[in-house]
Amino acid sequence: MMEPDKFHEALFRWTGAVTGKIEGIVAIDGKTSRRSRDGAKGKQPAHVVSAWASEASLVLDQLRVAEKTNEIKAIPELLEILCLKGCVVTIDAMGTQKEIAEKVIDKGANYILQVKGNQETLPEDISLYFEKDIFLRKKKELEKKGRYSKGMDFDHGRQEIREYYVENEIEWLKGNHPGWKGLNGIGACVSTITERGVTTTAVSYSIYSQEDLKAKEYGEGRRSHWGIENSLHWVLDIGFREDESRMRAGNAAENVNVLRHIGTNLLKQEKSCRMGIASKRKKCGYDLEYLGKVLKRLNTGIG
Repeated sequence: MMEPDKFHEALFRWTGAVTGKIEGIVAIDGKTSRRSRDGAKGKQPAHVVSAWASEASLVLDQLRVAEKTNEIKAIPELLEILCLKGCVVTIDAMGTQKEIAEKVIDKGANYILQVKGNQETLPEDISLYFEKDIFLRKKKELEKKGRYSKGMDFDHGRQEIREYYVENEIEWLKGNHPGWKGLNGIGACVSTITERGVTTTAVSYSIYSQEDLKAKEYGEGRRSHWGIENSLHWVLDIGFREDESRMRAGNAAENVNVLRHIGTNLLKQEKSCRMGIASKRKKCGYDLEYLGKVLKRLNTGIG
């Protein structure tokens, strides 16, 4: 029965008091609570767009996507709420819209927006430029100019090599695709994964607003955006069993989603116990002293 808008407002006030000034990467992405769908009543599952502060490891705020619409409508509303000056906002291809790019710039932030087939000829122009020019150049020369960077991950027999490329001289692209406020460069990520003897390669492209962005910085931005999947969405699914929840009556699905985000923030900020989120939740159930330590972080001193 609780009004979701008021609950969201309380969440935003609390996270604002906890984090203070937001810095670094703010990743924005959506997630669906799969079992919140009620077919008998024609009710769609709850789909929420969240803002994740990568450096602070905190959910800043969230908005539910209205039924019969999509994230494109919700993202500008979420951006309007947040104080983003000096941050870099990262969004996947769904949010790569001219209106959203303009909103980010107007908030005093920069953006890195992934580009896919939903933007007419933009992805084709970018991919052709990299394939016929940048990818053919010597990597050492590009690296000296800050236009190439490489990273590797090895985990449980899985090897991933990520190569990042940037191009800041894009007057030709601006002329062909006007209306992207603040557009100052394009980037590419070539990801090569080897697992169980099988190697796959994927290439993704982005546009960004920061002037003279280096490939290493671009790579850090892309990696930080993927963090919302690993540090938030995965935690909600595994640590809180969100996809198994069948709450759907009234405002239950949306309000409990807010509670899960609050719980995620509390447990991630409690660092005295080196456990996963699911184990920390269990410890709160049998150790009242530890529960008190976690809940103590709810008190920010504000009314």
